[in-house]
Amino acid sequence: MNDLLTRIWHFQPSLLVTLTHDVLQIVLAALILIVGWWLSNRVGTMFARALARTRADPTLAPMLAAMGTWAVRVLVFVAALSEVGIATASVLAVLGAAGLAIGLALQGTLQNIAAGMMLLMLRPFRVGDVIEGSGAAAGIVREVGLFTTRIERGDGNAVFVPNSQIWSNPVINYSSGGTQRIEVEVGLAQRTDVDAAIGELKKVVADEPRVLGGTTLAPVITVADYPERGGATLRIAAWVRSPDVSLTTGDLHDRAQAALEQAGCPVAA
Repeated sequence: MNDLLTRIWHFQPSLLVTLTHDVLQIVLAALILIVGWWLSNRVGTMFARALARTRADPTLAPMLAAMGTWAVRVLVFVAALSEVGIATASVLAVLGAAGLAIGLALQGTLQNIAAGMMLLMLRPFRVGDVIEGSGAAAGIVREVGLFTTRIERGDGNAVFVPNSQIWSNPVINYSSGGTQRIEVEVGLAQRTDVDAAIGELKKVVADEPRVLGGTTLAPVITVADYPERGGATLRIAAWVRSPDVSLTTGDLHDRAQAALEQAGCPVAA
């Protein structure tokens, strides 16, 4: 009995040292993950800002920033595993073996990533272009991400379309044919005239031959603002050919004001 107690007593210091070492490694690995995750977000933000200051195509910025962010996170994760004593080579081998199964389970996701890469390399459209594809893919391209493309529809709502859906279906790029969007704002003196004014503006736009039509390029008339001083601000968003932009904008504004005054909807001074 005395020999057993003596051995336990002599074993305690080494056990304490081992436990302390293991706890410190776990804490250090957790700190690496936390700091690394924060650093990855900073790298992504800095990457996006740096690209924004250059003349690089804005289509590239979101995807490159996301790729830089996740590259840092992968390195941080490997460093944390190495800190706790896990052989990273073995982990990478296991991940490689499991990669096939994960790839089969995430075929749709991988297709979206591959399609996003192809969209960036071949550039069938850029940010700000008006496109029309299958399903809900019709509107203004706002962002091409790693998995989805964000498109703003004519009603102002955002649609997130999987990249694979855009890549695997025909897409019409109206902007490549010289189409631009113009916006004309008209102020109303009275808020009670909003509904009647919108109806009159629809007639004005319908009678303007330079304004393009169709499902995707249909003009939209909405309330832009309700000023505190009263009244309302109406906005006409329409698509025209590039050579007609300068003349159509001014003509449409003048015709809209004249039509509202004639209909008994006084415009704001």
